[in-house]
Amino acid sequence: MLVRRIEADEKTAGGIIIPDTAKEKPSEGEVIAIGPGARNEAGQLQPLDVRVGDRILFGKWSGTEIKLDGQDLIIMKESDVMGVIEQAATLKKAA
Repeated sequence: MLVRRIEADEKTAGGIIIPDTAKEKPSEGEVIAIGPGARNEAGQLQPLDVRVGDRILFGKWSGTEIKLDGQDLIIMKESDVMGVIEQAATLKKAA
């Protein structure tokens, strides 16, 4: 699958601005393309559980970084995905 990193905020919750040199690469991304699936040990095609448009969490050293049409992207296996972020869970309800 092909993933685009989602950049983290440049400020902390306390309002401290984080310089570029101190930032770590984000381990959150958006799936922008997937293949047909992976083959299991019996040679059968297993479809992926991740869909295009999903926001995912992945390990710090997951995948292979590439540059395509001026964008920094990551090619990775579904096994590198630690979890899918549900959009509804990240929204705060107005009080």
